[in-house]
Amino acid sequence: VEVYSLHVDCKVTSRFAHTLITSKIVNRANESREATFEVELPKTAFITNFSMSIDGKVYPGIIKEKASAQKEYDTAVSHGHSAGLVKITGRKLEQFHVSVSIAAASKVTFELTYEELLKRQLGKFELLIKVRPKQLVKHFQIDVHIFEPQGIRFLETDSTFMTNELTKALTKVQNETKAHVLFKPTVDQQKINPEFDETLLNGDFVVRYDVKRDATAGDIQIVNGYFVHYFAPQEMPVFPKNVIFVIDRSGSMAGRKIEQTRDALLKILHDLRPEDHFSFITFNSKVTEWKSSLLPATAENVASAAGFVQTLSASGGTDINHALLTAVGGLEKAEGLPERSVSMIILLTDGQPTSGETNVEVIQENIQKAVNGKYALFCLGFGFDVSYKFLEKMALSNGGIARRIYENADAALQLQGFYQEVATPILKHIEMQYPENAIEGLTKNDFKLFFEGSEIVVSGKISNELDLLPVEIKAQSHSSDLTLKEEANVKEKEQVFQNQSYIFGNFIERLWAYLTIQQLLEKSISAQEEDQKTLEAQALELSLQYSFVTPLTSMVVTKPADQEQTDLANKPTEAG
Repeated sequence: VEVYSLHVDCKVTSRFAHTLITSKIVNRANESREATFEVELPKTAFITNFSMSIDGKVYPGIIKEKASAQKEYDTAVSHGHSAGLVKITGRKLEQFHVSVSIAAASKVTFELTYEELLKRQLGKFELLIKVRPKQLVKHFQIDVHIFEPQGIRFLETDSTFMTNELTKALTKVQNETKAHVLFKPTVDQQKINPEFDETLLNGDFVVRYDVKRDATAGDIQIVNGYFVHYFAPQEMPVFPKNVIFVIDRSGSMAGRKIEQTRDALLKILHDLRPEDHFSFITFNSKVTEWKSSLLPATAENVASAAGFVQTLSASGGTDINHALLTAVGGLEKAEGLPERSVSMIILLTDGQPTSGETNVEVIQENIQKAVNGKYALFCLGFGFDVSYKFLEKMALSNGGIARRIYENADAALQLQGFYQEVATPILKHIEMQYPENAIEGLTKNDFKLFFEGSEIVVSGKISNELDLLPVEIKAQSHSSDLTLKEEANVKEKEQVFQNQSYIFGNFIERLWAYLTIQQLLEKSISAQEEDQKTLEAQALELSLQYSFVTPLTSMVVTKPADQEQTDLANKPTEAG
């Protein structure tokens, strides 16, 4: 079975990435063989389309509501479950896998399309393409087109498998608003060495870039009556932070995990700014405060904290409830904190609550009541013994986010990387305001905090014949309360995309649907049960309307009549 062609075509228009992977396979044997299509795609993406065509006959994937698809599938497959087609394979990727039996000398073409909104992190957008053909491919290419009307500030490619020879197969062309990256290695260039038919192509191919930003009130783009508004202010003073690190030192943290935690905390201590205030709480079944109050991050206090961190050792149970309540109490009673500052709690734990209050619902309620919207809570779950669902709900209910830290050699780097994302808050209480009577289906438009290097995205549908779309942004910065205003000329903005040949027409509408679904799903995590149902129903309706495989839908993959008829592709989630 030979994969004779593998193409990855990716079009990024104003951060919205549309990727089509086409694999062509021929069976050169003289009897039927299994042809396999295996692709890794970003967890943040939604699959929108899949088909296979065998000798000219097309077998499409059909997206349905998850429960009804499952029912149909169970009826078709009497012998219970076969494995799903999609599974999480790493911290950023999930794998789509389908195989089909094809006759001697037959050909099959697999096509998979997925879409995602690229998220700005630490000052750049990242397009990740996983490359693993497992054999030499005669026609192999990765073709990336980027169009950013704001202008491209910088662009770089990076790969885990590049050699000098392979670099010759890579071309980059870039002008003010467009970039084209083409990677097209010949069969000889793909070989590990000339003698053997082994491929070098195994790993990540990454394109990173950022856009130019001139307008103070962000950038608005409009296509077919849908708008998207990007806002990422630059060169703003940074808010002082008041941060309490709440560190799990229960028995399960013993050994490598606590070592990596110590390494990360030592680096983070050195990244604190002199105007920040900080403290540590460590917990097993007992809760220990490093100091009775938050201290300014002077050289002396940082050195003393480093001494404390180096003595961290692990044993005992896990009292998450008492540890977090102690942290909130610490922020409540803290004195001498800068008037305009941002207070946050960063929890690192690797397990379930086992001491003190162990009912996760009660803990969530206690913490939400105590935090009361005043502080941001970030929850880092170390490894796979944590209840990620519990941490995620707790963080999202308290203005923060949850993140899984993978138990790998680079865990300390993952912890530091997370800290860097939240280390520089530059705005708080951000409200993005649009004319109420003229916008429908507005996505989330108020944000608690904005960190340098990230980006706020708001999208909606312009309902009536507006000529001008006025926007107003209100926010607090360290030095003042801001009001930024901007007017977008609808006709002019629509013009920008008119003559771009490689743009899929309704991309802002799809971006709006993608963002709305992501936000509805996120909101449902921390919602009450009856609200949860409403939010999920809305997300399901959009998933079906725009054909996205989301946690609420499934793709039914049909096969030729003589084979097991159907397979299901479901979207896995981090919380399992």
